[in-house]
Amino acid sequence: MKTLNELYQSDDWKTEKHVPVIEAPDTVSKNQPFTVSAMIGKEIEHPNTVPHHIRWIQLFFLPDEKKIPIEIGSFEFTAHGDQNPDEERGIYSSPSIAASIRIDGPGTLMASAYCNIHGLWQSSKTITCE
Repeated sequence: MKTLNELYQSDDWKTEKHVPVIEAPDTVSKNQPFTVSAMIGKEIEHPNTVPHHIRWIQLFFLPDEKKIPIEIGSFEFTAHGDQNPDEERGIYSSPSIAASIRIDGPGTLMASAYCNIHGLWQSSKTITCE
């Protein structure tokens, strides 16, 4: 029996369109707000169509020397070609998010995402504090 951890995939986001790309400063000031973003398809655009789309992105922070990550947010993308019944034009989700956070020590930002065809993907980024 496989574990959920075994199903997560990762790769270089410059060559794989499913990997969450985390953007945040490498070093932040302790307890000062900064913006962290996560997106899918930075270098290679993900289609985001009805048959092939990103359903969600989750963002976590794991403080150094801690065992349990802190969930920053879960973001669902529910418009994959949806349209108003009175309109012929649809709306498509763009799988990118941004959050403003403060941390009181160094750690690792972690993002996970789910593609309805290609499954679970993950990435991480280390953050230091000054």
